[in-house]
Order: sequence, then C-alpha cells, then structure tokens
Amino acid sequence: MGRGSLVAIVLVLVPGATLAQPAEGPWQRLWQGDAPGAQGQDPADVPVYVLYRAASDKANGTAVVVCPGGGYATHALNHEGHDIAKWWNSLGVTAVVLKYRLGPRYRHPAPLTDAQRAIRLTRHHAKEWGIDPRRVGIMGFSAGGHLASTAGTHFDLGTPEADDPIDRHSCRPDFLVLLYPVITMTEPFAHVGSRNNLLGKKPDPKLVEQLSTERRVTAATPPTFLVHTTEDKAVPPENSVLFYLALCKHKVPAELHIYEKGRHGLGLGDGTLPYASWPQRCAAWLHGRGLLDMPKQ
Repeated sequence: MGRGSLVAIVLVLVPGATLAQPAEGPWQRLWQGDAPGAQGQDPADVPVYVLYRAASDKANGTAVVVCPGGGYATHALNHEGHDIAKWWNSLGVTAVVLKYRLGPRYRHPAPLTDAQRAIRLTRHHAKEWGIDPRRVGIMGFSAGGHLASTAGTHFDLGTPEADDPIDRHSCRPDFLVLLYPVITMTEPFAHVGSRNNLLGKKPDPKLVEQLSTERRVTAATPPTFLVHTTEDKAVPPENSVLFYLALCKHKVPAELHIYEKGRHGLGLGDGTLPYASWPQRCAAWLHGRGLLDMPKQ
C-alpha cells in the first residue's frame, strides 16, 4: 500500500484546538455488507475509502472524492491519493480517497458503482462531516480520471424510495478535476491497458462507445478542470483535449492546461517543472466558481 501498514494515532485534545486528521486511515467500507457484484470477501472485493476532513478553522463546506490512477489494475495511493487529500485540506476542502474495485477481477460497472457510491455517501454524511451537499466533486488521475469523468457523464439523482438511505442521494458530482485522464476507449488515443482491464480484450463496441466519455458529455455534465502534458507518452494529451472540446460544444464551463514538459503520473509535481503550478491554477479556478468560499452563517 506504499507507506506501510496503517498506524492508529491517539490524539490529545485541548480546548479550542483544531482536530488533526490521521495521515492515512482508517479505511471504511463503502457498503456495510457486500458491495454489488462482490465475488468474495478478500480485500480486493471490498471497496473502501479514507476520510480527510478539513480542519475546523479552514473548512469551507466543499468536498471531493479522489480517485487515484493505476490503469484499473492498481491504485497509486500515495502521490495520487493521500498527498492529494492533504493538498485539498490545505484549501479547506474535505477529501475522500477511494479504493475502487479493479480489473481484471472486476470490470465495468463495478468501479463506476463504487465511485457513485462514494459521492452518495459523502452527501449522506454532509451534516456530520460539515459539508455542503451541493458542493461535492470528484477528482481523478489517469485511469482514475477516466473513472471520475465517467461519474460526471453517467449519473442519476438518486432513488427516493430506496431502502438504503445512501441510495436516495444523487451521484452527480458538482465539479470534476481531471489530471492526465484516460478519456477515450477508441483508437488512436486510447490507453489500451486501462481499456483491457476495465472492458476486457475484446469488448462490445457499444460498451466502448458508452465508456468513451468524450462522447457522453451533455449540458448536464459538471464544470471541469483538466491538466495534461504534451510529453505524456502513456495517455496522450488528446484525451483531455477531446473532453474539453466536448464540454465547450455543450457550453459546460471548462478550463484546460496542457504543459509542454512532464511525464505521465506526476501527481502534484516536484517543483522542477512548470507543471507543478497546476495546484495554484486549480485553486484559482475553484475560487472563481465559489467553491472555496467560506459557508454563510
């Protein structure tokens, strides 16, 4: 999992102190029982999340589900999960890092089902977590970007009569943040490894069409911030361009940054390339949309 086993942290609270959050964990199940379509009880069968609540003196009521990349075969949890959640916390945003189910054991729709559940669950806990249920977004990197863009183009408004109260909430994200995302499942710009893990090596052409998210954008798709690099050899920048153009076609607010230098999978970046300025650009975009404004009393 990267940083070793999870460590329980005991916090000593003093009056007026801000509640610090654990560096990682504890992981929580998305479903108390089996997830839909579960094939067993192993960790790979149980989608989980870890909550990073914004500090009480900075929290602005916005929340985001974070989907690390990994080609739908693994999770890049450190630099595209935990580190990202801490960055969101620095903006006063609560983050929910998601470990969705992976291929080839789980194919579509299991990862999407997990992402939709994470959005619904975040809204369900809005009061408890100090969140505005109208300010819940989703972010993804690489294949996690495909998952986030799928959540932004395949959603429902909830089932009011559902027995599970979580299922009564909408799974439409209020905004998308996509970093070097896999978007299309079609040649010549598809990331074949992600497609094979999600859909199999000989997928139904109709499924390929359905999961090429640039073809699923509508006027109801959430406002989107995109980042890519020209040097990305794993996921060509045309993926972000295709999604951006589709958003523009449907008059969905969108912002796209393509940096010249930088390999695939840089996460926040290390400061040696202009790419590392994307967090500031993203924060400015969020601020311009009112997503970093403090909640009204």
